[in-house]
Amino acid sequence: MRELTYYVAVSLDGFIAGPGQDVADFLYEGDHIEMIFREYPDTLPKVGLDALGMTATGDRFDTTLMGWSTYAAGFTHTRDPYPHTRQIVFSRSHEQDEAPANITVSRADPVKVVRELKAEGGNGIWLCGGGDLAGQLIDEIDRLVLKVNPIVLGGGTPLFGGVTRTRTWSLDVSTPYESGVVVNEYVPS
Repeated sequence: MRELTYYVAVSLDGFIAGPGQDVADFLYEGDHIEMIFREYPDTLPKVGLDALGMTATGDRFDTTLMGWSTYAAGFTHTRDPYPHTRQIVFSRSHEQDEAPANITVSRADPVKVVRELKAEGGNGIWLCGGGDLAGQLIDEIDRLVLKVNPIVLGGGTPLFGGVTRTRTWSLDVSTPYESGVVVNEYVPS
């Protein structure tokens, strides 16, 4: 069965974007970037892949899930960020005609959609972002990969929005970098 991985950058105080949905405070250069290029090329947007002369293989992730705010964050660059994967954008207020034809805009229950995706064949499913979406999918997440950045944002989009109960995780791998970024991988306890 396919796994759902929530792979995301996060601040020390648990936010995946700042108060204005800004992710510019996260480190996009440094010694942890080589790991991303090597292990997670499927998570790089096409504009970045093209600029680097890289190609995503789909070996790790062939499906990308995101909320509308995460999707819209890249509009200054593209409306088709990950064409090398099947892209599903969850929204209660936006329509299919607001995205390219190869992106599915869905109002369906994210839990039901993820369970259907897991039952299909294929490689991993990447939960790209959306703290509210992550909160809805918390029980479906098989691996949590946090790129913890050495910054306090003081507010913004929480890692898990709307969660009102406890869910425990076990640390599987932790890799510190000289830049101050620590990549922690967790599995459900």
